[in-house]
Amino acid sequence: MNNRYWNAFSKGLLRENPVFRLVLGTCPTLAVTTAAMNGLGMGAAATFVLVCSNIVISLLRKLIPGKVRLPSYIVVIAGFTTIVQMLVKAYLPAIDQSLGIYLPLIVVNCIILGRAEAFAGKNTVGLSALDGLGMGCGFTAALVVMGSIREFLGNGTVFGWPEGGLFPAITIFVLPAGGFFVFGMMIWLVNRLSIRLEKNQTRRELASATASSACAACPMAGACHGEEAKEHE
Repeated sequence: MNNRYWNAFSKGLLRENPVFRLVLGTCPTLAVTTAAMNGLGMGAAATFVLVCSNIVISLLRKLIPGKVRLPSYIVVIAGFTTIVQMLVKAYLPAIDQSLGIYLPLIVVNCIILGRAEAFAGKNTVGLSALDGLGMGCGFTAALVVMGSIREFLGNGTVFGWPEGGLFPAITIFVLPAGGFFVFGMMIWLVNRLSIRLEKNQTRRELASATASSACAACPMAGACHGEEAKEHE
């Protein structure tokens, strides 16, 4: 895959994770992650809206006047949010009841509007779709991880299994205070991991640049390249 397309998709997974790195969508993150299944349902719904709205906004980016771009983006996002809400109500009533008001509030989720403004309104359809998919996957992963931790510690289960729980519930983890604690710890952990990965990437790039410079300065560089070419032949 072209590096440009890979970067558009992968940045939302960790490097620019919308929840743990950009700290966006905090309200639904804390509200729905009392259970892992709630996080998965919310993340899947938001991902659908992200991808579809990014595609439509990218297609219309040259037709939407600059003065009304934000209202136009919200109309597009609201349309896809309504579709998701109707589908969830029809086929997943338990998820609809668990998510409550936060499902229709996807329309004002700052992650979705932010990607429309910062990326989809300025890039091609392919890149915009991958950007939405990557951000959606990063958002979903963050919700599922937080939901799993809070459900496991708060109820002794993961995705509702096993019934009755593995140990006595630590109720605070399914309350707002527990949500803030898990959220803060996850931000710290992801930031530490991201910093370490960035340092390793910088070291690899520096080592590669140093090796290239040393090779270019070597009087035998031409002979080495010639031998390499013969070996490939």
